[in-house]
Amino acid sequence: MAEDPAAPLDVKARLESVRAEIARAAGAAARDPAGVTLVAVSKTHGPGRIETAIAAGQRVFGENRVREAKEKWPALRARHPGIELRLIGHLQTNKAAEAVALFDVIETIDSPRLARALAKEMTRQNRRPRCLVQVNTGGEAQKSGAPLGSAEALVGECRALALPVEGLMCIPPAESDPAPHFRMLAELAQRLSLKTLSMGMSADFPAAIAAGATHVRLGTAIFGARN
Repeated sequence: MAEDPAAPLDVKARLESVRAEIARAAGAAARDPAGVTLVAVSKTHGPGRIETAIAAGQRVFGENRVREAKEKWPALRARHPGIELRLIGHLQTNKAAEAVALFDVIETIDSPRLARALAKEMTRQNRRPRCLVQVNTGGEAQKSGAPLGSAEALVGECRALALPVEGLMCIPPAESDPAPHFRMLAELAQRLSLKTLSMGMSADFPAAIAAGATHVRLGTAIFGARN
């Protein structure tokens, strides 16, 4: 992961800018900015840029792939206690054991099969990362996530398995207005008495905050273009 030597100052400035934008969006929605957690998406970025973000006060990070996270984060977390690491990419059932061991939050439960695999590993490892159900609000065949019509049943299955499911996550279709998808997810979470809403990325997080996002996942806005 080659890194630009000028990146440290850039990452700090970008973080400050993003935090200010989150505060403005929250204020415009009559919300307390403290109710919105910034998840810095560090996929494809190496330890140098991540260390700069940590030095600037960032404590919550998101990774898409188990293998990449395993390569970067054990050493980083040993140096920086108190970091929260969230899995925000698709999880295959054969990676459930590694995910349970490594992450504090798994945001992408999308099937009963994966829910069962995670429940089994949590029991075996005596470790209980918090969980979100990913909802495919746009019904996109190429995208992970439970179909909207079966998301409620999946949440019920997670609860029956005693998984610590606390919320929902979505990625709206790239070419669509994201606001209706965010509202749809917020309404579903309210019906299911779930308090965590992970939605909104670098291009659309103000709309997500307006709809009630508790977590926004920003990568490019903080770290620049992916390596």
